[in-house]
Amino acid sequence: MKTIRSDEEAVSPVIGVILMVAIVVILAAVIAAFVFGMAGSAGTSKNVGMTVTPNSTAGISILWQGGSDVNSLRSIVVGGEVPTEVTVNSTEWTNGVSPSVGEVTEVACGDVSGKRVIITGTFTDGASQVIFDKRY
Repeated sequence: MKTIRSDEEAVSPVIGVILMVAIVVILAAVIAAFVFGMAGSAGTSKNVGMTVTPNSTAGISILWQGGSDVNSLRSIVVGGEVPTEVTVNSTEWTNGVSPSVGEVTEVACGDVSGKRVIITGTFTDGASQVIFDKRY
């Protein structure tokens, strides 16, 4: 019959030390990646609300509906597969600075039927971001 000893351990002390060292090394590597910027940075995206509708053969109409960053929008470029790429600058909006909520911007970029329309906005902080992407 086998006797049970009270001094038996489940894990060898050497294996326990090796596991602890491995955990410390992994934590140090993760912390170093953040400290030295190797993990990358998450940029903030801009929030602009708008409804874009095609205008037969003339192009598109943009109804500005707001968003937290609509007041910092300075220009847009309507591109993608449109017949003519068009840039709309702040001087073309009603207040001459940024689009106002409820304002409609007409963009004469040609017939967009069956084409992909991509609108890229440029903001006061110099950031540029795609704010609309749709195939009609």
